[in-house]
Amino acid sequence: MTLQEYDYARESPSKLAASCLLLALTMKNLGGWTPTLEYYSGYSAQDLHPLVKRLNFLLTYQPRDKLNAVHSKYSHRVFFEVAKVTPMDMLKLEEALTSC
Repeated sequence: MTLQEYDYARESPSKLAASCLLLALTMKNLGGWTPTLEYYSGYSAQDLHPLVKRLNFLLTYQPRDKLNAVHSKYSHRVFFEVAKVTPMDMLKLEEALTSC
């Protein structure tokens, strides 16, 4: 979804990928940002927090009226219907991020 948003073009691809991973881990309660992830990504959890919040906001308030090809594609069971996953409440996300 970030490919369709100019605001994310200035982010480095590695930081964007790491932030997406942290958001996914948080959404699915699969643990936080481990020292191993920090070592191999080069980013601490605190480095990723602002971008994780922006990504969750994008998921929460995504426009459905146009450019819905990505959402349609990832709503298919072949891609495990990841586009249908409910975004986190912003307050719960904030709490989860402060604990990791």
